[in-house]
Amino acid sequence: MTSSQSRPQPHTQLPDADTNMVTTALPNELLDLLTRYLRQQVTTPITLESHQLAYRWVGGSKGHLEPIDAHLSLSLDDLLGIDTQKAKLVQNTRQFLAGYPANHVLMTGTRGAGKSSLVRALLNEFHDEGLRIIEIARDDLAVLDQIRSAIKQLPTDSPCRYIVYCDDLAFNAQDESYRSLKSVLDGALDSEQDKLLVYATSNRRHLLPQLMKDNVSIYDGQTDEVNPYETIDETVSLSDRFGLWLSFYPMDQNTYLSIAEHYITAENIPWDEQVRHQALQWASNRGGRSGRVAYQFSRHWVGLQYWQQSKLQ
Repeated sequence: MTSSQSRPQPHTQLPDADTNMVTTALPNELLDLLTRYLRQQVTTPITLESHQLAYRWVGGSKGHLEPIDAHLSLSLDDLLGIDTQKAKLVQNTRQFLAGYPANHVLMTGTRGAGKSSLVRALLNEFHDEGLRIIEIARDDLAVLDQIRSAIKQLPTDSPCRYIVYCDDLAFNAQDESYRSLKSVLDGALDSEQDKLLVYATSNRRHLLPQLMKDNVSIYDGQTDEVNPYETIDETVSLSDRFGLWLSFYPMDQNTYLSIAEHYITAENIPWDEQVRHQALQWASNRGGRSGRVAYQFSRHWVGLQYWQQSKLQ
């Protein structure tokens, strides 16, 4: 059999103009499901608009940047009791916006001390100078490379500089997503960028868990690793890539009361011994003093006074 006999010749039959075509209409519910499925499978290109002050990544690995209607009501002057941390963060941000070298920042310490509030206040203070925020959750860190590429594609004369903000950052021993963050911070060949910094907050300084049993195994010679100290090095390597560490500590009573008084008097409501006593009682019921607790008490007290006044009218 010849080769021409062994292979069928290609043949295409075009439908006649008079051929009746059979079409079937799909239900709307099925069309909606198909549309959602296809959208999840397609990676949406990331675009950054200079007029948009803040974005949040939503939708996981196939997600997108969603514009945030940022509220510019919190100022740096509203954040009391953290003057040292505030001054260092502001200076680092000023250098970044001016195009000078600046560091990635890791803010750690007690909860409710003002770590997240500082980032929001920075946007209020410096948005006119080109500061923009991209908020990303810990579970979505794998998309950091996409965000970094989108920022690199900005025009060279773009006045915007982006802080990628990750709140409550921490990892467990089995979590591998931290490696994406390590690459962006310092490790990839193109990790140095003049339009991107990472600001992260965490209650854990080293971000990865440090287990006592690891140290005990090393000291007792019970570990199977040839170089056991490399395990410890791995747990601290991520936090080491943040150039600026800011620690936040529990606040004393006077600082707590000063914060509560600041927010209450800003609403033209008097601060007296009764309010002071109520503020201390509020902190006692909450089990601790912090800027967050003081702010929450002020909202309670201010709202209560307004409500009572409305009942008298």
